[in-house]
Amino acid sequence: MPADAHASLMAEDARIVADAARGAGTSFYRGMTVLPASRRTAMYGIYAFCREVDDIADEDAPLARKHAGLDIWRARIDALPKGGNDPITRVLRDASLRYALRREDFHAIIDGMAMDAGAPIIAPDAAMLDLYCDRVASAVGRLSIRVFGEVSNTGDKVAHHLGRALQLTNILRDVGEDAGRGRIYLPREALEAANVNADPG
Repeated sequence: MPADAHASLMAEDARIVADAARGAGTSFYRGMTVLPASRRTAMYGIYAFCREVDDIADEDAPLARKHAGLDIWRARIDALPKGGNDPITRVLRDASLRYALRREDFHAIIDGMAMDAGAPIIAPDAAMLDLYCDRVASAVGRLSIRVFGEVSNTGDKVAHHLGRALQLTNILRDVGEDAGRGRIYLPREALEAANVNADPG
């Protein structure tokens, strides 16, 4: 592809993922505007990817269809070194090359969505809750800090603990809403210690 055509395609891809972040109506879009353009586009690409797989997990569809949709995304992530075939994967491929994003972190996010796509999570034990938090939150943090320029093991540890803290905060905030959806993300050990029945009904 000629250089000018490639640049035009990348600019259009950047616009599409930015529009996806802007259209979500959260503070994320504005928060990322402080970053340089390439880092900002990478973060919007990660956000668009997360929204795509989250929507698959949350859709009203048979479990087999959800798993098939998530498997498609696993294959897309595996194929990033060969190039991308849509705006999100092209942005993620460029971001992966620029910032050494790791395939296993993308896969962890997909695995977290698979946990939500299946039977409702009800009072998981502490180890399962930690695994869930790592997949749906800390893995996003590990991708993000690399875009920000932090690639050390210490950075990974910060991403793990911050992601876990934020996800636990979300869980506490949404206890009522989650119960209405037949889910309880509070750890079984804590509920048993407080003599609380693990029944979302």
